[in-house]
Amino acid sequence: MKVIIGFGLVLALLIVLPSVQNVMAAGDTPGEYLDRKELIWGLFYRLMIVAFTVGTVVSGMIVWLVLRFRESNPKAKPTSYEAEGNW
Repeated sequence: MKVIIGFGLVLALLIVLPSVQNVMAAGDTPGEYLDRKELIWGLFYRLMIVAFTVGTVVSGMIVWLVLRFRESNPKAKPTSYEAEGNW
């Protein structure tokens, strides 16, 4: 759980906060403007890359768990409760 919270904080600090500052603010010097559409779409694509990466890792973990703990796995041993038949 600590890893998830830490990862979320790092993600927020490195990606979300600087992007929101760019989207909400204009340049420091007068007459210099930011193209908000470009920044918003850049933020969208950056966060979509993060979402697809997280989804890939999660789905990979699910596939690994299914293959690792399937009944036909030769290394799978019944637990003491399963061996005795006591549920």
